[in-house]
Amino acid sequence: MENYTEVPNIISGKDLDYLSDMFEWNYIAMKKTNDMVNKTQDEDIKKILEKGCNLFDQNMKEVINILNNGGKNE
Repeated sequence: MENYTEVPNIISGKDLDYLSDMFEWNYIAMKKTNDMVNKTQDEDIKKILEKGCNLFDQNMKEVINILNNGGKNE
């Protein structure tokens, strides 16, 4: 067994499974929320739903960023 002085910049299989789940949860939530935006007439409710869509989109971008950086611990 190797001892590391620093945590290696890797993504384990378990980490990848969890990141995949996180991406999918946010993707599904964004799709459903966006569908409600298109069906809602009330502008105040639309604004709140659009904020939710933006949050889910940002979460997905963060997961992609983690994957693109190979799990760098920064």
